[in-house]
Amino acid sequence: MAALSKKCCVYCLAEVSPLCFRCTECQDIELCPECFSAGAEIGHHRRYHGYQLVDDGHFTLWGPEVEGGWTCREEQLLLDAIEQFGFGNWEDMAAHVGTSRTPQEVMEHYIIMYIHGNLGKACIPDSIPNRVTDHTCPSGGPLSPNISVAEQQQLGYMPLRDEYDIEYDQDAETLITGLSVNYDEEDVEIELKRAHVDMYVCKLRERQRRKNIAQDYNLAPAFLGKDKKEEEWAAQRKVTKEEKELRLKLRLLYQLMWCKEFDDLFDTMYKEKMLRAKIRELQRYRHNGITKIKESVEYEVARHKREKCKENKAVAAAAAGGGKEDGRDGEFAAIEHLPGFELLSHREKVLCSSLNLSPVRYVTLKTIFIKDHLKKRQGIPSKSRLPSYLDKVLMKRILNFLTESGWISRNAS
Repeated sequence: MAALSKKCCVYCLAEVSPLCFRCTECQDIELCPECFSAGAEIGHHRRYHGYQLVDDGHFTLWGPEVEGGWTCREEQLLLDAIEQFGFGNWEDMAAHVGTSRTPQEVMEHYIIMYIHGNLGKACIPDSIPNRVTDHTCPSGGPLSPNISVAEQQQLGYMPLRDEYDIEYDQDAETLITGLSVNYDEEDVEIELKRAHVDMYVCKLRERQRRKNIAQDYNLAPAFLGKDKKEEEWAAQRKVTKEEKELRLKLRLLYQLMWCKEFDDLFDTMYKEKMLRAKIRELQRYRHNGITKIKESVEYEVARHKREKCKENKAVAAAAAGGGKEDGRDGEFAAIEHLPGFELLSHREKVLCSSLNLSPVRYVTLKTIFIKDHLKKRQGIPSKSRLPSYLDKVLMKRILNFLTESGWISRNAS
């Protein structure tokens, strides 16, 4: 009776228990896994016929040497669970598989056998097109090591996303917010939507380019007053006027070059400028017959003495010939730096200096008096509002001066 209970393959006559494949279209056709895989055909049975798996579900797919001893039925439940709950929901998948499998065992078995195993290598390509990339920064954004949390809030900076509350071209997303894909659209409408997407991509690239520049040149710490690079660099050596002017001229290249590239370019151009100046100096020495460095030092000392003597002679000649003029200009030392001084004549300068009156106030009073005089001559009554700083003595002195200078008639004054 024991021999009669054994099942045999109808093709190779080998024992097929506990697993066999039964044809659902032919009677009494049961094949072993080897013959079924080879596509064996016998009688009216064909390889494309439907089949039914006849087993007790306790055999292993990966062999007895695989750790954990997962049976065929558990593997089938695992694949059903991954399709139903999705990758990562290991607790729900473990409950679906049952048989006292823990979430950790389910995760390790699926990753080892179906992702990193031979099946995963054969089915999962190395590069997946249109794969979603995680752009978040778990360790903090590029600016996080340099600025504190309070400073991030001040800048509106989100370190995990490497974004700001207000980005460059903040309304760029409006180009694509209203887009939708409809399969019955015409080609013109589809191309128009593609153009909108291209415009949006260009704006995103420009936004990222500006972020890279700000990061590379440490603009955020500089905005917060924390950029010590310039101070340390200036403390190491004295920055000359030529270096400042050259760096100012090259500022337009900041947006086209990285910080290190710009520094290398600046150093090279400054060295070239210094070399050209040194070459001109050596050519001047050669023109004056100097061929040795020692002789050039003596020549520079003598040239400095000659220039000093010329300066002393020029100062002495100016003191001898222009002493009177210098003394006259010294009278106006109190008002010569005030606004409106260049508008006054020499006599008006003397008057303002004697009255201790600023040129602007004098011009204001002169304008008021002359306007009143002209209106009275035309028979128009005039009663101008005089400034508060004008007293009777000051008004009388200015009116006498204007009368003597011929600005107003004596009767009117």
